[in-house]
Amino acid sequence: MDEPKVAGTSPCQVELVAGKKYAFCTCGLSDSQPFCDGKHKGTKFSPNVFEAEESKTAYLCACKKTGNEPYCDGTHKELGES
Repeated sequence: MDEPKVAGTSPCQVELVAGKKYAFCTCGLSDSQPFCDGKHKGTKFSPNVFEAEESKTAYLCACKKTGNEPYCDGTHKELGES
């Protein structure tokens, strides 16, 4: 698996809590999108662990193609249908 699986074609709305650490799924295999559940084991992928700077509603990437990981940057709009 060289490329992450597209887990969705729209962002995941989540409520982040200031100071809390989160493990963002980078492989696209997690059943707990957009967060890691360990399904990357055996692949070259590992979660992006980040700490929320503030409590807020955030939109995290589901297509795994964002240039602003873990946040959605709208790249999913450019994905063609397979």
